[in-house]
Amino acid sequence: MKGPPKPWPTGKVEQLEPLVRRVLADNPSPYTYTGTQTYLVGNGDSLAVIDPGPVTTEHLAALENAIGDGHVAAIMCTHTHRDHSPAARPLSALTGAPVVGCAPLVLDDSGPRADAPFDETYAPDRVLEDGEAMTGAGWTLTAVHTPGHTSNHLCFALEESGALFTGDHVMGWSTSVVAPPDGDMAAYMRSLEKLYAREDRVYYPAHGPQVDKPRQLVRGMVGHRRQRERQILRLLDEEARTIRALVPLMYRGLDKRLYPAAGMSVKAHLIDLENRGEVARDGEVWRTN
Repeated sequence: MKGPPKPWPTGKVEQLEPLVRRVLADNPSPYTYTGTQTYLVGNGDSLAVIDPGPVTTEHLAALENAIGDGHVAAIMCTHTHRDHSPAARPLSALTGAPVVGCAPLVLDDSGPRADAPFDETYAPDRVLEDGEAMTGAGWTLTAVHTPGHTSNHLCFALEESGALFTGDHVMGWSTSVVAPPDGDMAAYMRSLEKLYAREDRVYYPAHGPQVDKPRQLVRGMVGHRRQRERQILRLLDEEARTIRALVPLMYRGLDKRLYPAAGMSVKAHLIDLENRGEVARDGEVWRTN
């Protein structure tokens, strides 16, 4: 996988600003970049742990070291993909802290399952609604409901500093995968517009570098998705095609290991366009109306 030059700061505690520290988990991949970044918000007397990450001995030990003698007030999850929330339960058992944040995600059993990457063990003690806050000594984290990447995705706004923890909704290194049936492109675009209307100072994503010009990045992401829509419509105007045929035409030079993820985002675009009456399908073949 491509990424910044090694050595990566895996397992090390990085101080990003007075109230925010970061610990990188040891789970790099083409989908997670250098790995999942867990954030610790607050100071010793009161901490929130955001996206505790995967259950590995090394990462749990690194978090325990970062917490030290501090009191953990809450373990907070942006969403329930397996690289984000599984460590919540063992960390809760270790610290006694409640698990707070996104709702558990249960998908309909009526069709092919799409929850292989989801954490089935996730059981929050408290679910935050949009605009609801979790508070500790010197910090306030407000939930910002951002469905799209997953239907239960939340971002968390640190009111004291203007930082937004964006999970997988907005990342500096890559666009998010939007995988139907749970991933929803129309919802994802609405969530991007919602963030664009905010005035956050900096984004701290779960993967990749911090985003120092948030609104500029979000504007570019909206433009990128609209360009993908136009690309799909142009290719389908030429001839009806399957998703498998669209992906290599749309993502030239992409690592072929990422074709399945790209195909899921193409499908999400197609479903959105279908709902708007611009395309139709016959089995696996899509065409413009």
